Amino acid sequence: MSIFTVNYWLQLSPKDYILRLVSLILAVVLWYFVGGEDTVNKNVLVPVEVINMPRDLVISNQFKKVIEVSVSGPRRLVLDMGNLDISRQVDMSHATPGTMVIENSNDVIAVPRGVKVLRIQPESVILSLDKLIQKQFAVSPVTTGALAPDYILTEIRMEPASISITGPQTVLAQYDMLRTKVINIEGLRASTHVQVPLDLDAKLVDLIGETTVTADLGISVETVQRKISNIPVEVLKNGVIQRVSPATVTITVALPKTLIRAHVDLNSLFKVTATGEQKDKQMQVKVIPAMTFDDPVRILSIDPEKVTLIEDIILPVPDEQELKKENGLLEEVIEKKVN
Repeated sequence: MSIFTVNYWLQLSPKDYILRLVSLILAVVLWYFVGGEDTVNKNVLVPVEVINMPRDLVISNQFKKVIEVSVSGPRRLVLDMGNLDISRQVDMSHATPGTMVIENSNDVIAVPRGVKVLRIQPESVILSLDKLIQKQFAVSPVTTGALAPDYILTEIRMEPASISITGPQTVLAQYDMLRTKVINIEGLRASTHVQVPLDLDAKLVDLIGETTVTADLGISVETVQRKISNIPVEVLKNGVIQRVSPATVTITVALPKTLIRAHVDLNSLFKVTATGEQKDKQMQVKVIPAMTFDDPVRILSIDPEKVTLIEDIILPVPDEQELKKENGLLEEVIEKKVN
């Protein structure tokens, strides 16, 4: 080191020492991070982010939601890109229904300073835009199998009975109702409820997911109509059996087929009485089951619906003294006529 150099440094103030030392450190750091690092090329995956989508529009097609970006730059910066919040933003603020082709130019990706975008695959993103609507769909049950003999399926009530779906108009227009997967009713003989999934196409699954509903199955025994004639009307008044007119009635009933198959005497199944005596002696006919039925029995009609109470006229029994007196008078009349 020359005398001039030594004198130069001796003449510097402490403040100058600090500034020059900081400058030297910065120069070394800059050289390390920029000039001293290897330059590398790498492919990184960048998500596609759709922003500012109008509320009445929806993307109806399956598009590539991740693009591949080839970048070049210092090793540290390139390797650190995976930790940065980098995306390919697509602004839809001015979108209208139809097909949009979004070009992926190299300058649409915001990469760190010092990193260069070399290529993007795919070169474009295609979006199909559709109007967003809400549509109500009835839930329709699908069944298979046969109930037990003599039983019928009276109703199937779905819960919920309908489902509202929000989605693309072109997709929802393809469907009129939602059907369940097959419900097996083979051999059933009583009402029941089952959980059953809906049979949905993939497009609807994307909108509402896998959905399950409840099917309430109403099952009852099959009935037949029978007319039963000449059933006597039994009326009690003050513990005494009364006469009515007409004395018998005919009823029409709905009986379970299981009861008919048992060959039961139909006239023994019911009793008939009459109640509610009116001023004109009319009484309302009432049919009472004579036994307990396993299955419901319905009275369809009664002919006639009213009967008339007949009260027998009973003459009073005369007093014995009065009777003797009447006989004595009668004998005197006879004697006078004879004489």
